[in-house]
Formats: sequence, structure tokens, C-alpha cells
Amino acid sequence: MGETAAQVYDPSIWQISYLELTIRLVLALILGGLIGVERELGGHSAGFRTHILVCLGSAAIVLLSMYGFAEFAADPNVRLDPARLAAQVISGIGFLGAGTILRTGITVSGLTTAASLWVVAAIGLTVGAGFYYGSAVLTLLVVVSLFFLNKFEKKFSRTKRKQDLVMKINKDSASLNKVVTELHHFGIQISKIIVENEEAAQGDSGEMLIVRMQVKLNYKKRFEEVIVSLASIEGVIGIEAGGESL
Repeated sequence: MGETAAQVYDPSIWQISYLELTIRLVLALILGGLIGVERELGGHSAGFRTHILVCLGSAAIVLLSMYGFAEFAADPNVRLDPARLAAQVISGIGFLGAGTILRTGITVSGLTTAASLWVVAAIGLTVGAGFYYGSAVLTLLVVVSLFFLNKFEKKFSRTKRKQDLVMKINKDSASLNKVVTELHHFGIQISKIIVENEEAAQGDSGEMLIVRMQVKLNYKKRFEEVIVSLASIEGVIGIEAGGESL
């Protein structure tokens, strides 16, 4: 005769000791903190505490999903799915990551921080499930990527950064040609340029040109130095870079 559900039911698989529970939560705190330190040192919107909380929360949800409903495991009308709550973390963390992404003109920032929050959630899930080796290796790879590959990317990446420039220039001057010449002098490529006319403010004479540029920056040049040089050109009234007036 076949065995009944009560006979094959092993309650131990749905139970966890206080010591094991504590170890998993503390490990989630440590691993999440290691990644959060790098983000905190870089002055990013999601730093040390945020990454710890995401990792702890993810681990806690897995623990709840696996062991929080043990008293219902023997009920033949109940089917436990330990992965159900954990699966919601992957989609839910997207809302938190979206809050770290900022777009100013064509410049998008915060993508790496959003990705680090997502992978920290994955680390929390693996720790909560007891997959210690996998979570440790994953954390090591993430830390290496954030600390060391960032420098490698800046030094060797062939893709140059893009930046928006908006300038107000006196229409009667030759400032536009001087601006273009100065950008070329710094090795900065102009990928797009739009010139618009604008009536001068009351009390001013003549008209102004609104020049909108999309430029590709060279990592070897400090962009602040370029802006200072452009602002010193005669006829340049104002400059905005990335949405900030300079």
C-alpha cells in the first residue's frame, strides 16, 4: 500500500535553528555591507546602509518563505512553495533601483548603483537559502567589478562619455567659431549641434544665439577645465552642462 502524506512528511526540512537563522542574517549584513562600502565611498545615492537593508530584507523573505509556514506543511490541502515569495524580490527591487537612476538631458546616471542593488538582493536570496559558497563568490566578483573594473573602464574604454552643453552667445560676435575651435583643442568631439535665435532681455542690445551641443568627452581631460575655458571666451554669456548652470 502507498504511504500517506502524514507518513512521508518530514517536519525537520521546514525547521531552522536559532543559530542557523542568526548566521544567515549576519552573513547577509556583512556581504551587503561590503558592496555598500564602495557605493558609499563614491558618494552614490544608495550607499552602505541601503545595501545592507536590501540584502537583509531579501534574506529574511527567503527565510520566511522556507520556514515561516512550517505548521501548515502537514496539511494535505496546503502546498508550500519556498520560491514564491523569493521570486517577488527580483521584480520588486526594480522599483527601488529606479529611484537611483537620474536623467539630465541625454546624461543618465545611477545605472551601476541600481544594478548593485539588484545583485545585492540576489546575494540576500542566496544567503537566506543557505547557499553560502555561492553568495560569497558572488560578493567577491561584485566587489572586484565595482572597485577595480571601474578604474579599468575609465582608462581603457573606447566609448567616450556624452554630455549636453547649452550656451548663450552674442549673435554679433564670432564666439561660436571660437567655442568649436576650443572644443577641438581639448580633443572633444561634437556629435550634434543645434543653433537657435533668442530675443535679448530688455535693456540688452541685439539678439542671442542658443547653442545646444552634444559632445563626447575625453577621459584624459577634466571637463571642469573645458567649461572654464569656454566661459572665458568673449561673447559667451552663459553655459549649462548636464542641466546645471555654470
